[in-house]
Amino acid sequence: MEREGSIRIPAGCAIAGIISREGKRFSGDAIRRSMSMMHERSNGLGGGFAGYGIYPEYKDAYALHVFYDNIEAREACEKYLDSRFDIVNLSKIPVKKIRAITGEPLIWRYFVHPLPTRLADSQLDENEFTRRCVFRVNTSIEGAYVFSSGKNMGVFKAVGYPEDVAEFYQIGDYEGCCWTAHGRYPTNTPGWWGGAHPFSLLDMTVVHNGEISSYDANRRFIEMYGYTCTLKTDTEVITYILDYLVRKIGLDFTEASNVIAAPFWSTIASKDEREKQRLTYLRNMFASLLITGPFSILVGFNGGLMMLNDRLKLRSMVMGEKDDFVYFASEEAAIRAVEPAVENLYAPRGGEAVIVLTKGGASHAD
Repeated sequence: MEREGSIRIPAGCAIAGIISREGKRFSGDAIRRSMSMMHERSNGLGGGFAGYGIYPEYKDAYALHVFYDNIEAREACEKYLDSRFDIVNLSKIPVKKIRAITGEPLIWRYFVHPLPTRLADSQLDENEFTRRCVFRVNTSIEGAYVFSSGKNMGVFKAVGYPEDVAEFYQIGDYEGCCWTAHGRYPTNTPGWWGGAHPFSLLDMTVVHNGEISSYDANRRFIEMYGYTCTLKTDTEVITYILDYLVRKIGLDFTEASNVIAAPFWSTIASKDEREKQRLTYLRNMFASLLITGPFSILVGFNGGLMMLNDRLKLRSMVMGEKDDFVYFASEEAAIRAVEPAVENLYAPRGGEAVIVLTKGGASHAD
């Protein structure tokens, strides 16, 4: 098999998403079929899925998915978690051993609530408390990496092709109201389990096709606000930027899109006065969070899904609808693989955010 270094595929990543506007839960097998159609856009160095609404029995608990290098790392992490959370359930994440997926770490899942005394002493809300604990594990406990940490959602990823990753985690056995997926061609980082997409923090997940050139400027800014970019990859910093803008600052997703894919000044000048002032403020206030370079991203969150291209639309993305469902993919064929009778096919323009909410969802943090 040809690996990174022997072949380069400039636009090789594949991304896809499916969401039910009514919040109906459906099997993850649908997103697997979509990704299988784009097999040639990957090279086996990373694949993954994010599902929302998959843990209704623990919907109020944070679901922590953790990779461990060894038992010692698991014991150290569990000791730390037990000192800060009420662990209501813990287990290995069920997997199916297959020949195509090798070298897997220990993969565990914890459903937790912050301990009331710890939370009160921290003087933080529970999301920020949990975020800081996740970062503490990922930066201080060697051999442990929390790769998913939201409520009623989960990330499943590995080194492999997406359809093999789906079989390994038995994605078809899960039901969710929104799914995103990624097949990775690494550009600047090696293929490893933690570095596969989706990247996640709390309930925010990002899958990304492209390569941003503003990584260092973006990273320097975001690390001033308590984030640590441990993976040295552009998608990780996009995830933290969105968490900062939406959850911490309080922007809605439309406003956040106007920061990371800010309209050109000539476009802003053509707007009416009120819109011109709003866009000028966002571009000046968060200038270091403008993302440059080619990208198409799908951003999942509890309540909806956002699709966004870079301002020049240097990466492909198409969407379509059928009844209650909205489909996104790097290629139209990947949508038709799931819904042959798809309607209203549309390729969003560069910098045009498309936000789809589930019933009762909101385009901003609670």
